[in-house]
Amino acid sequence: MTQYKMLVTDLDDSLLDDRMAVAPVNRDAISRAVGAGVKVVLATGRMFRSALPYARELGLDTPLITYQGAYVRFPDSEKVLYHRPVPFETALELLERIEPMGYHTNVYIDDNLLVEKVTGAGRLYWKISGVKPVEVGNLAGYLRRVRRDPTKVLVVSEEKNLNRLLDELSGVFAGKLHITKSKPYFLEFMHPQATKAVALREVAAYYGIGREEIIAVGDSYNDLEMLDYAGLGVVVANAREEIKARADYVTRANTDGGVAGVIGRFIFNEEG
Repeated sequence: MTQYKMLVTDLDDSLLDDRMAVAPVNRDAISRAVGAGVKVVLATGRMFRSALPYARELGLDTPLITYQGAYVRFPDSEKVLYHRPVPFETALELLERIEPMGYHTNVYIDDNLLVEKVTGAGRLYWKISGVKPVEVGNLAGYLRRVRRDPTKVLVVSEEKNLNRLLDELSGVFAGKLHITKSKPYFLEFMHPQATKAVALREVAAYYGIGREEIIAVGDSYNDLEMLDYAGLGVVVANAREEIKARADYVTRANTDGGVAGVIGRFIFNEEG
């Protein structure tokens, strides 16, 4: 065994294969790590209800890091370890700026997926997340009526559009929002303290585990803070080159048991 007491992994394009399933080799390796006393944690941009089936499939009882770190909750209880939603006024300003641009937008309140109407982009998200969207009409108008703090806001579009939007809004909301891409076509807006790294720090503190005792596995821009925070930051081979450049180690691809490779090499000191 090694110094590592916790393994935290992203879901999509990291632990999950291209069919959005946990391959048997990864499932078996995680079971082996848990049996050896390692805390295995899932960290995802997905909604809690979208990530929960994977935690149950893997038999995990550790808190689920969801919504990019905005919402951390134990899988089979109402116990919330950490929640940092977007303040109402900030969310309203964001929606009022985005809506005239015509992008498909998701708003998340009470672990529900809210949209103005179901579009082609909305159906894509529905397919990936497994969560049916709820049509509420104009999102800014809806938010004014309910006066709630959304857990997250997400925009779906082509990457070139999202890059332009990211450049435009980063200055406007500096210090007020954490903005990141989880996939090339998903741009996500959270509370500034809603990152996978901050959430991971809270989970590690709950178990009394130091950052040097943590392995983090990811593939995308929304994983960078978590990779930097962990003692060992690992990126799967299918990630973009600029993400790999931030890694301490590059493992096999998500379709080739990348997480299992990390567990074997760094938890059990096995070569190959």
